[in-house]
Amino acid sequence: MSDIVLHNYYRSSTSYRVRIALEMKGLAYQYVPHHLRHGEHLEPAYLAVNPQGLVPALILGDGTLLTQSLAIIEFLDETRPEPPLLPQDALGRARVRMLAQMIACDIHPVNNLRVLTSLRTLFGAGDEDIANWFRHWVNEGFQPLEKILASSSETGTFCHGDMPGLADICLAAQVTSNARFGLDMTPYPTIARIHAACMALPVFQKAAPGNQIDAE
Repeated sequence: MSDIVLHNYYRSSTSYRVRIALEMKGLAYQYVPHHLRHGEHLEPAYLAVNPQGLVPALILGDGTLLTQSLAIIEFLDETRPEPPLLPQDALGRARVRMLAQMIACDIHPVNNLRVLTSLRTLFGAGDEDIANWFRHWVNEGFQPLEKILASSSETGTFCHGDMPGLADICLAAQVTSNARFGLDMTPYPTIARIHAACMALPVFQKAAPGNQIDAE
């Protein structure tokens, strides 16, 4: 049994990000699922682990709690440097963080489950309203992301050069979520190409939502 415990949900894009990073670093972990749609993340037992009631949460061997996917991933990168998820140069690291945060900080927060649920409960939004909301905010973020990736000489097979890193982890998880809401990827050929390159890698495949023990 691994000393690392990952509390997560198979379909959570933030959980998917951390699973990819763990696989890339070759770290074994105990998988503890919490069904978000059944409210298991709000039960007292989990709130005692993570008072924020969100996934993912990573518990280290000494009991230390880490939450927030980007913080977890950067911790993993700093403590297990190979393969690196961020470039060696300061400008490259800033670019990769910029690309990752365009997804993780601008797109994901307004499209996560608790926001979509609030649209239903507070404003009576239906399924099509929810899908339109989701697609709108992805498009708002993907339009500039596509332009930046397509026009930059730093873009290679992946978001930054020819090795996958932090930005690719965020991109792959977001594109996977998009598919559930029928987002048209035609306007985003560079993003689609990078996503395909990611999904050709075994580590991305193993971490994918459909390959988890709680997948439905």
